Amino acid sequence: MPTPSMEDYLEQIYSLIEEKGYARVSDIADALQVHPSSVTKMVQKLDQGKYLVYEKYRGLFLTAKGKKIGKRLVDRHSLLEEFLGMIGVNEENIYADVEGIEHHLSTDSITSIEYLVRYFKEDPQRLEQLAQLKAEDEKE
Repeated sequence: MPTPSMEDYLEQIYSLIEEKGYARVSDIADALQVHPSSVTKMVQKLDQGKYLVYEKYRGLFLTAKGKKIGKRLVDRHSLLEEFLGMIGVNEENIYADVEGIEHHLSTDSITSIEYLVRYFKEDPQRLEQLAQLKAEDEKE
């Protein structure tokens, strides 16, 4: 299993490849706000773990294992952002909150949040009721 730090890299690499068709060390460093040397070290670890194949000066590509995990991480991140937005978390807090919790939730918790998001989407009135409850509580 990848560490939370490895997950951050895999998520970002997957996103870059989906967006641009490739992921360079400099792109990853910019996106994660780390030094390129840190990216190189992590990419080498991910290569050893068979999440990707890295060839110095030639680039990298995700293995099937890396793609599967990368997609799952991106989906998890999107789900959590959507959920926090639905329940009324201030937009400026959502990204930081997701970054803070995404590595600490079990698969069971993620699955339950998926069901809850689906539950809210099936009947928008439920979200309206939640928003009303929150507004009434904040008045007090």
